[in-house]
Amino acid sequence: MTPDQYVQQKAAASGSSFYYAFLFLPKERRSAITAFYAFCREVDDVADEIDDPNVARTKLAWWQQEVIRAFDGQPSHPVMQALMPYQETYKIQSDHLMAVIEGCQMDLMQDRYPDISGLLQYCHLVAGVVGEVAASIFGQTEDQTTQYAHKLGLAFQLTNIIRDVGEDAMRGRIYLPVSDLLQHGVTEQEILQRQYSDRFTALMKFQAARAHQLYDEAFSLLPAKDWRSQKPGLMMASIYRTLLREIERDDFQVLHQHVSLTPLRKFWLAWKVQALNQL
Repeated sequence: MTPDQYVQQKAAASGSSFYYAFLFLPKERRSAITAFYAFCREVDDVADEIDDPNVARTKLAWWQQEVIRAFDGQPSHPVMQALMPYQETYKIQSDHLMAVIEGCQMDLMQDRYPDISGLLQYCHLVAGVVGEVAASIFGQTEDQTTQYAHKLGLAFQLTNIIRDVGEDAMRGRIYLPVSDLLQHGVTEQEILQRQYSDRFTALMKFQAARAHQLYDEAFSLLPAKDWRSQKPGLMMASIYRTLLREIERDDFQVLHQHVSLTPLRKFWLAWKVQALNQL
């Protein structure tokens, strides 16, 4: 299997909304974003799928060394071999990749966030930076597009957190800020035991409103000149925001189920942005 085949398989197997947006890109940009996304999946899977924290730390340390090797011209992993040919063209820096790894390391060290500022720092590493790299690969021409992409990445991550409250609780993780739980009278034990209540619903409405605000702020930052080039990100925004609205319509029944959109619906939402410019 070639490096390109490896990253393609990794991206397709994830079933992520990102994959549907990649389908509409020209070949070179599609190859670059697929390789970058595969890198993000590789390191994220370390934190999510390896139960032994020491093993996970060792693997993430290996990835840090692999990034250093790759930028020295000696990549050994197929993901880095697939990604590095695009590093200069799309201004992908080692700091970008190290930030993603650092965010995954936070998952091994921290399973609570006292307030929104702490959570947003985590989101910056695992999603904001990812958005910035993606915007560059998609073809941004304006500096302000970086701010748009970063904020959109934060909105995506908050949407993921809302969707995954129950799954994260099963791992002993609570990403919802502790200060928000206190404000709404919801205890950590209620989350961990996956207990619904009117207080929980109010807490989740508060989280959803924060995510919607980030989507709106992101869209307001996107320069008109870069609207066309950033269509893949806007496709993802349409898919993610539709998912968020589905969760809201379902009254935040996220403690016992994984809410998702069908592949056909994701493709339809992506196509509408591509062909009709409809968010």
